[in-house]
Amino acid sequence: MTKKTRRKYSDEFKDEAVKLVTEKRYKISEAARNLGVHVSLLRKWIQKRTVPAGKADSLILDAQAEIKRLRKENDQLRMEREILKKAAAFFANESV
Repeated sequence: MTKKTRRKYSDEFKDEAVKLVTEKRYKISEAARNLGVHVSLLRKWIQKRTVPAGKADSLILDAQAEIKRLRKENDQLRMEREILKKAAAFFANESV
């Protein structure tokens, strides 16, 4: 009885295989057949490398909240900088 060895695939190969299905719209079965891998293996790679729809929405909301917070902080820092500029000008004029 001979022992079967597992084939190992590089991350680049897996990424390209997933891109065939997600970006180039190949059917999973067609891409798997062309690449010489089992359909279930390709499905696993796709599941691991794609973000679920609910999670994507959550990420978008988190990013929007972060942008809003950063804009508010940016406005605050601009205001503080203007105050410091005016204070520096005031003290410069007073010392002359």
